Amino acid sequence: MAKHLDLEEQEQLDQIKHFWARYGNAITWVLIVVMGSFAAWNGWNWWQRNQGAKAAALYEEMDTAAAAKDLERIERVLTDMRADFGGTTFAAQAGLLAAKVLFENGQTDKARAALQGVIDGSKDAGLQAVARLRLASVELEAGQAEAALKVLQASAPAAFEPLLADRRGDVLMAQGKPDEAKAQYQAAWNALEPRSDTRRLVAIKLAALGVAVEPEARS
Repeated sequence: MAKHLDLEEQEQLDQIKHFWARYGNAITWVLIVVMGSFAAWNGWNWWQRNQGAKAAALYEEMDTAAAAKDLERIERVLTDMRADFGGTTFAAQAGLLAAKVLFENGQTDKARAALQGVIDGSKDAGLQAVARLRLASVELEAGQAEAALKVLQASAPAAFEPLLADRRGDVLMAQGKPDEAKAQYQAAWNALEPRSDTRRLVAIKLAALGVAVEPEARS
């Protein structure tokens, strides 16, 4: 009986050797590819998490610098953020925050450059739209109405279109074009959510131009 089992084991061993001789090389390469892909995937995820942590830390530094109104530090952090994490949400948010503080402290050109950096570098259409709205305000404040209008001509996500129309109305009013401004305000009012604060402000602008809009029913 034991001899019979030994023969069966030997036969199975011979079959395994034959199978491995024929397919072993291919199996080895498949395993290498699979394990290599798994390792690469884990490595990529680790790298992404590591980059995200570094970007978050840098943004926190920007937030601290902004609170302290440390303009030199703000510029340095923004430069580092764009160099190492350009195109990320953190970089875009850092650009928006930097522009706000720079503009409030009289650094109009640097604020303009920070906002343009968000427009050119961000992959988020919503953040680009926010940057456009703010850049238009900077240009309008600087007396550059044409530049402001040009910034507002680009397409944006639907949720931002009424805000862009409202801002175009402001620019057109500054240019002494009330009829064109009225059309933009009307478009904004029609598209904005009922009972929103922005819609009420637009209604006031329309009223100043002689356009009466129906008041929102109070709930």
